Amino acid sequence: MRRMRAMRISLLPVLLVAAVLAGCVTAEERRAEDEENCRSFGFRPGTDAFADCLLSLELDRRAASRAAAARFDLYDDPWIVYRPMPVRPRPRPRAR
Repeated sequence: MRRMRAMRISLLPVLLVAAVLAGCVTAEERRAEDEENCRSFGFRPGTDAFADCLLSLELDRRAASRAAAARFDLYDDPWIVYRPMPVRPRPRPRAR
């Protein structure tokens, strides 16, 4: 039983790293996907239209990346930190 629990605990970081890396795509893989997309649109490799298609896909990807970065701007809005502070009321001055 202990051995099974230890194995589960040691397997968890490996699974987390694998899940993170599964979303990573190398430049070569991205280029191959883009070429396949352009071929599926009907463009033939080696033509100007094919090159324009590849360029268009790359520009769209960069624009989407810039838009995502702009939505996550930490300095765009002011940060409001609310921390209640107990304050005792001041005593009223006595009338003379």
